[in-house]
Order: sequence, then structure tokens, then C-alpha cells
Amino acid sequence: MDEFASQAPSRGVLAALGISKSFGAARVLFDVTLSLAAGQVLALMGENGAGKSTLMKIISGVQTDYEGRLEIDGEPVRFHDVRQAQAAGVAIIHQELNLVSQMTVADNVFLGRESLIGGIFVDRKWANAECRRLLDRLGISLDPQTKVGALRMGEQQLVEIAKALAIEARVLIMDEPTSALSPSECQTLFKVIRQLADSGVAIVYISHRIDEVMALANAVMVLRDGRHVLTAPIGELSRERIIGAMIGRDVVKHERALSYKSRPVVLSVRDLSLLDRERQGVRKAIDTVSFDVHAGEVFGIGGLLGSGRTEILEWIFGAARGERGGRMAIEGEEVWIGSPIEACEAGLAFLTEDRKAKGLVLHASIGENIALPSLQRLSRFGFVRRAEQARAVDRGIAGVGVRCQGPEQAVGALSGGNQQKVVLAKWLETGPRALLLDEPTRGIDIGAKQEIYELLFKLAERGMAIVVVSSELPELIYLSDRILVMCEGRPMGVLPRGIASEEAVMRLATPASSVAYTAHASAA
Repeated sequence: MDEFASQAPSRGVLAALGISKSFGAARVLFDVTLSLAAGQVLALMGENGAGKSTLMKIISGVQTDYEGRLEIDGEPVRFHDVRQAQAAGVAIIHQELNLVSQMTVADNVFLGRESLIGGIFVDRKWANAECRRLLDRLGISLDPQTKVGALRMGEQQLVEIAKALAIEARVLIMDEPTSALSPSECQTLFKVIRQLADSGVAIVYISHRIDEVMALANAVMVLRDGRHVLTAPIGELSRERIIGAMIGRDVVKHERALSYKSRPVVLSVRDLSLLDRERQGVRKAIDTVSFDVHAGEVFGIGGLLGSGRTEILEWIFGAARGERGGRMAIEGEEVWIGSPIEACEAGLAFLTEDRKAKGLVLHASIGENIALPSLQRLSRFGFVRRAEQARAVDRGIAGVGVRCQGPEQAVGALSGGNQQKVVLAKWLETGPRALLLDEPTRGIDIGAKQEIYELLFKLAERGMAIVVVSSELPELIYLSDRILVMCEGRPMGVLPRGIASEEAVMRLATPASSVAYTAHASAA
């Protein structure tokens, strides 16, 4: 246990002392203590199932049956519901936002606490004016009369923060607030969080993204398996120490030789283009993209949202919507892929960014999901060879390290990381020559991320060609041997490992990228 874990908390705006919680016979929190001071941003981290959400639900009045004690300003409190917690100044913003899309911003901000005229009619003039005041305090230019359903996800997050300010929250709990935000929306949110902290609001910030935690938080607290294992000021922590505390082992850094250069080209694309006619007018989603991917190479594709990253993978896999142009070859043989079925037959596999909607059959078992793309190979005369299928499923579960009760368990009951491993297992069972990955670690915890990274490196070492799209620049840089940077559908340059940095990628990814810098990167 870390030396900080046993220290008594200092008095502050909020303290949770010796919190334990069980669900039936299963204990999920063991004597956890947390202290929060006014103006502090405390990052709460841990793998899925570590107890983070349960602890926050206790603090915010969602869970009322627990052992231990809560204090506000040093005085004992026990919340019997969320309203009592809010009355004490404690608010929580869940990962799944709690907004009514058909109602306006102002209506959402004051929902359930409306000012009434004559006790009957909602005073909308007051609501709009008060909402405007709150938004101005946050530096947000939203119109209070705009319907929430018309807002971007990042703007909806800011509406949730305005709701918390409306109840004069002194403690604000934020659960994975950037999981669905673009980089620009993240920057806006970070600015607002810093403003709130400067004004004295205490913030608990739950996130799996270590780089944003390092930039935002004053301190980090880590839970593992329901136990408190680390609390320390951010200045005393490194990325590796945080990850080690979360997963209970040291992080091994991979130093990969650039051996792919001497290996043959597996996937080659030339002059890819994609015209999107489904939106208003005609848009070039991809404009003249060319690259090669060698055996054993992890080839990254970076850029901002809407830059054409995902469309490139969809073009290659025969799943892109629109008019396609260009040429593609697999292991030197030119092919035209017209559908995902043809892509699978050609030796391609595609892990999509939305595993729940496009990657898995959630109500089906792990075994059924793993076997699904390989049923033709596992069948004879129209009948599935059950013994062969069982061997394939067992091989898949063991190969990627799925933690489960067995192959019959419903895949929807697994954690996000294990669901993603099932998607990988099902595609690897097809024996692909090239693996396409779109946001391979979205929504999964640090431990599962590290396991997927290690698996991808092993696959590359065995000679597989891998193409990765990721919005997380540290992840993209860590994984990739080379990174193609896209901007508004156009290729801006290729950055090799050693030259690629967050600054270099962002300079190319923004529309203002200089021609000279682009030319230098392309030459690299």
C-alpha cells in the first residue's frame, strides 16, 4: 500500500471516512477514506469494478446503505436521497447525461426547481435571465432558449455544469466527462473546470485518461478492487506510477525495433477518394490518400473528428457510404472490395469504434460472438462442427485473455475491456492478413488498455499488418511506427516514430498547417 493511503485526511469541504459497502455477500468497498478541499480537483482513478462509481453514489446520495461516515465542513451528514445531497451542495454529473432533449437549456437547468408565477405558471423570463447569468459565469455563449437536443455533446456537458451551479454546488463530481467529446470540446470543458476550481468549487474528476488528469488535477486517488491504494499530489506522480497503482503491477515499456521496413508490403492503397452525397451538397470525405502498410507494422492514422480517419478504414473494408475512387492491393495483388463479406474473404478484419452497435451481438454468448465470422469455415454440409467451434472459442478466449465465467456467458454482461477483447478474438480467429482498428480502447479502463497494447505488439511481431485510428494522441504515438495525419479529408503528411509528437500531429491536423511543415513531414 502507498504511504499516502494510511494518512488521515485534512479537514476540508467534504470527507468520506471509512466507507465500506456490500451488495449481498459481495463487498465492493473496504474502509475507503477520501478528503476534498475547496478549489481542489481530485482525480479518482481505477479499473472498471474498482469501486469508483459506488463511492461517488454514496457521496451524492444515490446509495444510502453503507458503513462509515460523511462530513461536510467537519459536520457529520447522512444523505437519504439525491435531493438532500444537492441541498448540502453536492452534485454529480453522470457519464450518461441527465438532460431532456426536447426542453430548452434554461428549462433543463432549473428542472424540478422552477420559479412559478402565482404558484402555477413557470416564470420563463426569470429562468432565461438566471440561466444567462450562469452561462456567462462559465464563459459559455449558449442561448438559454435553445433546445438541448440541438446542442453538441460538449455543449450538453456544459449545460449539466450550469445545472450544478444553479443549486450552488460546492462539490461537483464528474464521471468520465470527456468520453464522447472532441479535442476542442475537451479544451472548453477544461477551461470551465479550472474556472470552477478557482472560484472554490471542489471537484472529483473520474477519468481513464491519464494525460488529461495530469493536466487538470491537483491530486490523484486510486482505488483497486474496492481498496484505497494511493493518494498523492500530482507533482509527485508519473504516468507509470498511476497505472501501476491501478493494475497492481509495473508497466513495461515496449521498445520496438523498426524491423517492418525490411518486410513486404501487405496493404497498399493509392489515390483513395470518397464523395459523400448524403449530406447537403457534395463533400469529399477522402481526397487522394495513398499509403503502404508493411508486415509487422502498426500504421497510425490521426486527425481531428471529421478529418476522414474512419472513412479510410471503411473504404478499405468495403463499408464506406458514397462514391469511391482509387486502387487497393493486398500482398501485391490488386483487389476491389465491394462489401465487408468480400473484405473478410480477402483477409481483412475491421474492429469498429462502436463495439456495442456494430461489433457484438450483446444478448448472444461469448462463444457465439467469437465464432460468428468463422461459421463457414467451422461448418460442413451446412452443419456447424461443434467440437471445432468449441476449440476455436477456447483458443480465442485464451489468446486475448478474456476474463469471463465461460464461453456461454452473455457478452453484454462483460466489462467494456473484455467486450473489446471478444471483438478482437472473433476477428483474429478469421486469420486476417491486415487488422483495421478504429478507436480500439474507447471506453475501457487502463488495465484493459495495457493488455490490448501488448496484444497488438505481439501481433505485429508475428508479422500482421495493423492500421490504427485513435483520438487519443498519446495512444496513437505510443502504438504507431508511422502516423498519417489527415485534415478535412486530405493527407497532410506521414510522421515516423521518433519524430511524431502531439505538437507535430496537431500542427498537421489543423487547417492552418503550413505547407513547408507538411512537405517536411511527407518526406519523412
